[in-house]
Amino acid sequence: MFSSVLIANRGEIACRVIRTCRRLGIRTIAVYSEADAGARHVRLADEAWPIGGPRPQDSYLRGEAILEVARERGAQAVHPGYGFLSENADFAEAVEAAGIRFIGPSAASMRKMGSKAGAKDLMAAAGVPVVPGYTGEDQAPETLAREAARVGYPLMIKAAHGGGGKGMRIVREAGEFAAALESCRREAANAFGRDRVLLERYIERPRHIEIQVFGDRHGGTIHLGERECSAQRRYQKVLEEAPSPFLTPALRARMGEAAVAAARAIDYANAGTVEFIVAPDGAFYFMEINTRLQVEHPVTELVTGLDLVEWQLRVAAGEPLPLPQEAIAARGHAIEVRLYAEDPDAGFLPGSGRLARLRLPAPDAHVRVDAGVVEGDTVTIFYDPMIAKLIVHDADRPRALARLREALAACEIGGPKSNVAFLERLVRDAAVVEGRIDTGYLDRQPDALRRPADAQADAMLRIAAAVDELLALEDDAARADAGDPGSPWAAGDGWHGAGTGRVRLRLRDAQGAFDAHAEGRRGAWRIALDDAAPVLAEGAHRDGPWLSLRLDGTARRFRIGGDRDVRLVHDGERRLEVARVLHEARGDGADAGAGDRLRAPMPGRIVVVRAAAGDAVAAGQDLLVMEAMKMEIAIKAPRDGTLAAVAVAVGEFVEAETVLAELEPAP
Repeated sequence: MFSSVLIANRGEIACRVIRTCRRLGIRTIAVYSEADAGARHVRLADEAWPIGGPRPQDSYLRGEAILEVARERGAQAVHPGYGFLSENADFAEAVEAAGIRFIGPSAASMRKMGSKAGAKDLMAAAGVPVVPGYTGEDQAPETLAREAARVGYPLMIKAAHGGGGKGMRIVREAGEFAAALESCRREAANAFGRDRVLLERYIERPRHIEIQVFGDRHGGTIHLGERECSAQRRYQKVLEEAPSPFLTPALRARMGEAAVAAARAIDYANAGTVEFIVAPDGAFYFMEINTRLQVEHPVTELVTGLDLVEWQLRVAAGEPLPLPQEAIAARGHAIEVRLYAEDPDAGFLPGSGRLARLRLPAPDAHVRVDAGVVEGDTVTIFYDPMIAKLIVHDADRPRALARLREALAACEIGGPKSNVAFLERLVRDAAVVEGRIDTGYLDRQPDALRRPADAQADAMLRIAAAVDELLALEDDAARADAGDPGSPWAAGDGWHGAGTGRVRLRLRDAQGAFDAHAEGRRGAWRIALDDAAPVLAEGAHRDGPWLSLRLDGTARRFRIGGDRDVRLVHDGERRLEVARVLHEARGDGADAGAGDRLRAPMPGRIVVVRAAAGDAVAAGQDLLVMEAMKMEIAIKAPRDGTLAAVAVAVGEFVEAETVLAELEPAP
């Protein structure tokens, strides 16, 4: 076994590899960009070294800089994690040429899979089912358009190199093809450095099921079962689980055999994933082999009881596979979701900023948390905005879903907006609960998983927040006059010389500010929200994060998080953030013309400018394209009109809310 390993990555996967290395007594060497100088993986590693600027191309994609650190620090092996250089055959080859072991497949195996086009041809020759399409080297737009007509619509344009959902477009008619091809190529070039594409027939309503494979350097190849990753948004996985609720034992066996055949066809060693799309009738087709560890590998670990990073290390060190195929058994059900800094109500726009509050459930036998950040860290604009992965395991799928709901309810993320509330709705959605989801489900109904309106439930959450504040006020007052607990001045109930008065709490949630008028004292309050009828709150008791009370005679229990300034109130299904209002902001009309100003929705780089000052534009027309958080964001005209100015140029970095362009005032 190795005595030292350099981890050529960042975030939660770097922390994940460090955890296993530490258990095995292996010294870890981290690398970091300028943006990550204070990152968690840097703090956890035994030593860490800078490799360049904040952009990936200036740091984590600089293979020679990483290799130089490995040589100077005496690393015996390099673990690439996933993303960045993990599937770069040139980097793997350079590592091995330096006398350092690459913890992954050989460069030769990578090159066979590095091109999706070549991989499809190879798999077809090996008898693995593939989707009809075009994988040729002639990339002329007219050739691709002609081949698209031959393949037929709908079809998918895919970057031939890379993965992670980048460089993929669905085209449903010929008139959309040219624009989709241009966008796909540009995104592929930015993400992977190459813009070659392939075309595939688009299978309607498929499921995405992948098989974890493992090979050693002694000819051994096995699979560790499947993971279903059909819950996706824009080709990005949202929820992953094992085993799949769709597969029958017979179909599971056929797919496992096909995955092993695919791995053997390229002499595969170490961890890899064979990805398939599965039609509603059970027909399955090869998509690609990811020649690395996957983000969702923890669900396989939880159902098999194996540490896949340890297996990677042992295989890379020359050991045979720890177990034969017949010894691999799946137990129970595991589900993973990814917590992101993003705004589901704004089209899942990625976010950034300091994590002022980050509370995640305590790990136990049923809950696992893989995180690359802690409270106080910053989600930067330069990398994927994933905060953590939440993985649960239980005896069967219904119980695993129940565990996941409970774990999500305990999550608090303050600072950038997050997708936690969206995930809570997702794991209660009927199609998800019943296992009926396909890869296009979430994109077909963008509004279905938005927070549903429920005025009565929100009112109860607001009253719970008010009660918790009233309890805190009384506690504050009691502490302030602890020497005379009988003093009326020690009560936080609005008492005055004429008797008990009313307390007015000014609060705010996502729907705006409101007043909670309370009369009474500890044990019983009558609370009215604005002009609504009062509710009697009795028996209020705070026990850790739990607030129990009776509302108009009905016992209720709420989870309370956050702090005195911003409370997170959760009733078991819905969450609401309620803030104390200390100062009211007053609008002065200074930005009355903001509707004619197109602003950057987040920090990013301008990659395309499609219009100039003086151009006539139509509502919904793409005027600029930004790149941020590894995705493209089109900036569209809000109305018909004429452009008065374009304030940015291609290549320029902008901050959130920067004015990008302005329309002339409407006539």
